[in-house]
Amino acid sequence: MEFEKLIAERYSVRSFRPEHLSADVITRILEAGHLAPTGCNFQPQRILVLNTDESMDKLGSCTRCRFGAPTAMLVCHNTEESWHRPYDGALSSPVDAVIVATHLMLAAHNVGVGSCMVMHFDPAKMREAFAIPAHIEPSVLLVMGYPAEDATPKHYHFEFRPMEETVVYESF
Repeated sequence: MEFEKLIAERYSVRSFRPEHLSADVITRILEAGHLAPTGCNFQPQRILVLNTDESMDKLGSCTRCRFGAPTAMLVCHNTEESWHRPYDGALSSPVDAVIVATHLMLAAHNVGVGSCMVMHFDPAKMREAFAIPAHIEPSVLLVMGYPAEDATPKHYHFEFRPMEETVVYESF
């Protein structure tokens, strides 16, 4: 799919068909995340794939924003494998994780899979439910699956501020 068309058509899907994604489809999506750029190519992303009814039921105890999706990917970052900005010690890994998640979302749409990026989850519950080690930080959840027939973008999906409000040149 042409990139401009891909980014224009993709939207946050909140209504899914019940079937789980096949291993082949999941692999195709994950390959895009694998190719995502990260700070100094440290690749601190860790992606937890949830694709069983049992795992998705556990996920439901961590977030109310599952939206009936049959599959999810929790994009985490390894704080011990992150590039650190030398001026203030800021980690690149939280940003890296979101870049990876964006690649996953776009790749999913490219193969006909809908997704919704979710930040509304309890990290402590997520950590407990899925045995996430202390040095692995949950960043963003992608719920995904094939869009239901009634899946449509929210009305605000098409509302954009003028670029003049969000872009400045040379200096603030």
